Amino acid sequence: MRTAPARLASAYVTTVRLTPTDNGVSYDTDALVVGVHTGPDGLLPAPGAEGLDQALGGRLAATLESVGAKGKPGEISKIPTFGALTAPLLVVVGLGEAPEAPDDGSGDGYDAEVLRRAAGTAVRALAGTGRVTLALPAASAEHAGAVALGGLLGAYSFTKYRTTSEQVSPVSELAVVTDAEGAQAAIERAGTLAESVSLVRDLVNTPPSGLWPARFAEIAERVGSEAGLSVEVLDEKALKEGGYGGIVAVGQGSANPPRLVRLSYSHPEAGKKLAYVGKGITFDSGGLSLKPTASMDWMKSDMSGAGAVLGALLAIAKLGLKVNAVGYLCLAENMPSGTAQRPSDVFTSFAGKTVEVLDTDAEGRLVLIDGIARAGQDDPDVIVDVATLTGAQIVALGWRTAGVMGNDDDLRAEIVATAGEQGEAVWPMPLPEELRKGLDSPVADIANLHPERFGGMLTAAVFLREFVPDGVRWAHIDMAGPSFNKGEAHGYTPKGGTGAITRTLVGLAERYAGEPSR
Repeated sequence: MRTAPARLASAYVTTVRLTPTDNGVSYDTDALVVGVHTGPDGLLPAPGAEGLDQALGGRLAATLESVGAKGKPGEISKIPTFGALTAPLLVVVGLGEAPEAPDDGSGDGYDAEVLRRAAGTAVRALAGTGRVTLALPAASAEHAGAVALGGLLGAYSFTKYRTTSEQVSPVSELAVVTDAEGAQAAIERAGTLAESVSLVRDLVNTPPSGLWPARFAEIAERVGSEAGLSVEVLDEKALKEGGYGGIVAVGQGSANPPRLVRLSYSHPEAGKKLAYVGKGITFDSGGLSLKPTASMDWMKSDMSGAGAVLGALLAIAKLGLKVNAVGYLCLAENMPSGTAQRPSDVFTSFAGKTVEVLDTDAEGRLVLIDGIARAGQDDPDVIVDVATLTGAQIVALGWRTAGVMGNDDDLRAEIVATAGEQGEAVWPMPLPEELRKGLDSPVADIANLHPERFGGMLTAAVFLREFVPDGVRWAHIDMAGPSFNKGEAHGYTPKGGTGAITRTLVGLAERYAGEPSR
């Protein structure tokens, strides 16, 4: 029997304290974070920093400029206060040009994502610091929540496999300075989102030796039950008996058999039902269509879609949203062996359609089609599937922008708008009808690969569309790049697993529950 530690281990702050505004001199903290803007005549203090210049003898701007500070977004300057403030360290983060307040007086013009990134950048820069107070612009509940969320996500560190105390959580306590009405609820929401995103990051960062399909299912069952979700797990026998041909075919080459996890949340006042389907390939070698080494070493992240669905369902339940939601985690390990599926094999999917497998490395779509077809039986208003599906997404949109496609333009637009509100980059993409013919198979209803190498993100979505139940609004999010940061950390995004799209799925549920955007 394989065993694993009882919980995933990462270091991150789980709560944020709300602190009333004062002049900036007397905050009881180890580090005080404020913002500055670039201006035509030098640096300009952002709201939250105005009273500090006097406490520092009028030398704040001059001191910053002497160390080369420009106020550019993400720029960090650390200044010892030498007793002029209660906080021994002042951390100044650049916010770029000062925003213009709307003419209607509806706000101060600050973009929530700018504040999230500034808070995350500052917290990441404070590795080893104890208590951190964020005195960034937070005149509204939305902005207070943004600052809190950015700080919480910036405090994440994956520590499970480290044997030293280095690289632990940057901070032990976070406080946000605000007097805004409704700020407490916004900060609590930020804590819930950060907890879900951090769990997803943990799952993505865990190597395949510590996260195989059955182990993933165990974690989902435990955390789902703790959050009040109904959880059902189908093992390899139940999958075969139930006709889940795609999940079975992908998983049959591995010593670690596949699983399908169904998570369900309901609210007595719900008027809408959402179904989320996540690709959960816990490791993708490519199968017999083996990947090259350089394309394989980060394939532990190929379960990011299932992670995002799990994280979203947990947050939806904890927030008590007035919406019904189901989530499907389509879990398998794609490995080569004597029992693996072969190019030219044909299987029957859960939807009853037959599929010819031309490339075993185009496996994500094969598990998703079973999840999508099964989700249709829940009679949802919409189905959204989330997957690290194609390298073509990275070619087309880069590492930080996901693509969204679907059979309903309004739903696609809703997802783009929701993602923007949550600070996640998603770009709408088409489903050209002419691509369907390339998926014709001489021996089955459809083939899993288009012969043309161009437009791979689009043809994969066209393939998925064939398995969407009639009359159901459906969207597909390809986040192959955004799910895993192979570069340096930036803003509140760490190196490695990012937890991408989790917040978008929660935001979409809030939209369908009639909650205000935030």
